[in-house]
Parts: sequence; structure tokens; C-alpha cells
Amino acid sequence: MVLALLLGLLIATPASADRIKDLGGFQGIRTNQLTGYGIVVGLPGTGDDNLEYTIQSMKAVASRFGLQLPSTVNPGLKNAAVVMITAELPPFAKPGQKLDITVASMGKAKSLRGGALIMTPLLGADNQIYAMAQGNLAVGGLGAEGKDGSTIVVNIPSAGRIPEGATVERAVATGFENSPTLTFNLARADFTTAQNVAGAINSRLGMGTAQATDAVSVAVRAPVGGDIRATLMSEIENLDVVSAEPSAKVIVNARTGTVVINSAVRVGTAAVTHGKLTVRIDETEKVSQPQPFSQGQTTKQQKSALAVDEEKHPMFLLQPGPKLSDVVKAVNAIGASPADLVAILEALKEAGALKAELIVL
Repeated sequence: MVLALLLGLLIATPASADRIKDLGGFQGIRTNQLTGYGIVVGLPGTGDDNLEYTIQSMKAVASRFGLQLPSTVNPGLKNAAVVMITAELPPFAKPGQKLDITVASMGKAKSLRGGALIMTPLLGADNQIYAMAQGNLAVGGLGAEGKDGSTIVVNIPSAGRIPEGATVERAVATGFENSPTLTFNLARADFTTAQNVAGAINSRLGMGTAQATDAVSVAVRAPVGGDIRATLMSEIENLDVVSAEPSAKVIVNARTGTVVINSAVRVGTAAVTHGKLTVRIDETEKVSQPQPFSQGQTTKQQKSALAVDEEKHPMFLLQPGPKLSDVVKAVNAIGASPADLVAILEALKEAGALKAELIVL
């Protein structure tokens, strides 16, 4: 029992450990984007009306069923709309499985509520058909229009979704079963984390099984065969790895004033003072009346009052190598706003006291 307890303590996972599956994914196992061009019909007068490409699309749909519309006929199409369909094909999707699709109007359709999508092929980047879409739309938005031209729109009525509205017709080859090696790619490049991932795999499956090829990729030798590789990948994904500490960064969103500082940020010795200068100008008009019988004219005179108010804050000293909490406390002590904090950080960076990368979004 004592030996078992000691062994458990030796192999205990550190509190900061992450599963390998949370750090990235295997190469080739990814989603693929599908798009299609189709027609939504059955709209209650909220369609594209007489747009030329809508008419051409309707004639093309009618021709599928052997119906040839005369070239001189332009049907009113307020009950139809030209739409684009988008979907994501998940990895290992097989023919017959269902996909959720998003449908959005391309023209002047005011709303797709109540419409039905006519059967439409969905194409991949290689221009091949991978799914067929059809179904009734679920639209979350709505719109209303008064006789005087006033309108009200809630959310986006010109776009909607069809849950399980597409059926997969073709699977995407991933090379999973017979590729020479399995390659695990980190979501964020880091040489230390890549080495830690390779080390964890080698500790579990034997030395030489995994090798870090760069800061992102870890090559894993695996036997050929889908069932063997599926078992191997399941085991690898659930291994625990200690991620490397991220590089020191300060992220500033100039639009919202949001400032995020990670725990790796350090500050060297620096003296900082912060003040706020306010200039106030008050303009008033004064009417000057001439003396009686002086043949003078009434005139307006401008009177300006200038005031300058400067808040004074004492200089404070940042000791070398403070932690993140010390930086936050020091900045809060002088009552700096987010905009002032950005100015202080930029000045510390220029002075060489801020040991971090300053990123402005």
C-alpha cells in the first residue's frame, strides 16, 4: 500500500496540466465549408419582386421539370427570393447524415419568414457536390410596414436556418487510415509546449513514437489501419501535459478601452507620475448700448473666461519585477482611467521598463 501511494504521488498530474485534445487537433481532421445558390418560395409578398437574376433562377428551376417559360414572360416574384446557403461539413461525415444550414437573402427580399428552400446542391472548395439542401426555414426576425411607409424590423428577417436541412452525399477523404504519420498541430505555436506534448506521448507509448518537428507540429508514428489509429488517438488526446507559460503580453482594445495583462508581464524599475489637465473656456455675449443722441450703434461684444485646472498626483516608484497584482494596485492607486492606463503602459514600454509585448487592437 505504501509503494502504491508513493507511485500515485509520483505520477500525479500537476494542477496546471491540460489535456492534449484541448491544445490543438490532428492534421486533416477538420470541418469543410459548403455553399450553395438556391431559391426560397412561398413568401407572403416579401420576396425579391422582379429582379432579373431571380427571374432567371425561377426559369432554371422550372426547366428541371420540363416546363419552359416564354422569354417574354417575367413572372411577379414577390413570393420568391434568391438565397445563398452555407453549411459546415464535419470531419468523417458519412453519406446520409444530416447538416444544419444557414440561408440568407441575396436580393431585396424583406423577409424569408414562412418560406421553403427548393432542393439545392451544396458545393465544396473543389466545386464538387457534397450535400443536398431542402426544407422549411426557421426565421427569428420579423418586419412590418405601414401604409405611410413607416417600417419596423426586429432582428434579421432576411436570414434563417433549417435544422438538419441538408443531407450528406459524399464523404471527404482525410487520409486518416493510411497516412505515413499522424500529425498533431497546436492551436498556439510554442516550442516548449510542443516538446512537452512529444514527451508525454513518448512516456506513454514508448520513446521515438512522437517527435516535435517545429513549434506547432508533433509527428506521431502509428500503425496503418483505422481501428488501430482511432484507439491510439483516443489515448493520446486524453494525456495530460503541462503547457508552457505564455509570453508576456499586454492587449489593449482602443475602441472599448479594455486592457488585459497576462500573468507573465513584469516591470523593471521606473518612476511614474500621472496628472490630468483640464482647460475650460466660457463664452458670453454682452450688448453695448450707445449714449442717447450720440448717433452710435448697438453692438455685441464677446467675453471669454479661461480656466485651467491641473490635478496633481505624486510620483510613485515601481520596483523591479513586480507581479501582475502589484502593477494593477499601483495603477489603481493613482486613479488612472483605461485611456490613461494605455498611455502609462506605452510610456513604460518606450522606457524599456515594461517586459512585455504591447498589442493594440
